[in-house]
Amino acid sequence: MSGNTIAPEPRKRRLPDWVKAPLPKGDNFFRLKSLVRKHSLNTVCESASCPNIGECWSAGTLTVMILGDTCSRACRFCDVPTGNLQLPGREEPEEVADMLSKLGLGYVVITSVDRDDLSDGGASHWAETLRQVKNKCPDMKVEALIPDFKGETVDIEKVCRAKPDVLAHNLETVPSLQAKVRPQCRYQWSLDTLNVARREFGLVTKSSLMLGLGEKKHEVIETMRDLVAIGCDFLAIGQYLQPSLRHLEVVEYLPPEVFAEYKEIGEALGLSHVEAGPMVRSSYRAEKQIGLLK
Repeated sequence: MSGNTIAPEPRKRRLPDWVKAPLPKGDNFFRLKSLVRKHSLNTVCESASCPNIGECWSAGTLTVMILGDTCSRACRFCDVPTGNLQLPGREEPEEVADMLSKLGLGYVVITSVDRDDLSDGGASHWAETLRQVKNKCPDMKVEALIPDFKGETVDIEKVCRAKPDVLAHNLETVPSLQAKVRPQCRYQWSLDTLNVARREFGLVTKSSLMLGLGEKKHEVIETMRDLVAIGCDFLAIGQYLQPSLRHLEVVEYLPPEVFAEYKEIGEALGLSHVEAGPMVRSSYRAEKQIGLLK
């Protein structure tokens, strides 16, 4: 065989029938898409290639991303670009609030990239954004899906003092896979972030896990126990899907009944609500969960 032979590129596995999302459709989806474009909102729905964009936008909910569209970290599951960081615009908090005030939403999720290059990880920018949004959209519920700020309590507290209706931070995976899945993060930083919000500020808290990366059942259950121990209210559990061939491969596609079992286990352990299913993501049906607290 010639040394110049080019090996064929690897192909993604064929997805099982239960891993599919409805195509974007409906007047509300296209209305919201038009408004997002008009007001130049940066959404993680698009930046992270979320498969639920059709369902969520049709329902009139979206996830706005602040602090730019480029992350300082390079998690191996995430489709958000990394590197080439720019300073966040000082006017962004007010601009985001102005834009959201024109959309007529009842619930919004605000998230951000990680910004380890900034002195406080972007915590001050986060807090100002939340204050501006709550001031200009007083009837809208706001969920803040925040970074871990490297576990720095003073930075986490800056965001918590702005009083989002829900404070969310994602563990993403079980402890044994943290270094592989998100090497620049720490499991304890994530627990500390949620703990500060719940124990010190009494905020409603939420986290999320991806399955199919090689985790064991007992590890998922222990992770849920860790969340219960710090008073976490909500948990979203979904199937990891490989965004591109550059990202981590899927180890296993779990059937819907496995997610149903984890939902039952998590709520029996003490979580107020577990949203679980192959297509569930951290912000999936977020607007419906705040009324489910025990």
